[in-house]
Amino acid sequence: MSFQAYLDNIRSKTGKTPDDFLALGQARGFVEGGRLKPDVKAGQIVEWLKADFDLGHGHAMAIVALFKGKRA
Repeated sequence: MSFQAYLDNIRSKTGKTPDDFLALGQARGFVEGGRLKPDVKAGQIVEWLKADFDLGHGHAMAIVALFKGKRA
């Protein structure tokens, strides 16, 4: 599955765009200036996304990649 396909599936499931997740990540203190803060671990983000959005591990890791700067 391509990165874009992951993002499309996430949007279908949650109704949230990549920009929405960047804003949510910033509000939770995971993201600063559009990028993942150096002290944040992927597991923290995965746990949050699984709990709040019922995302699977692969889809949550796509959001981690988004936070690290990957773009579709």
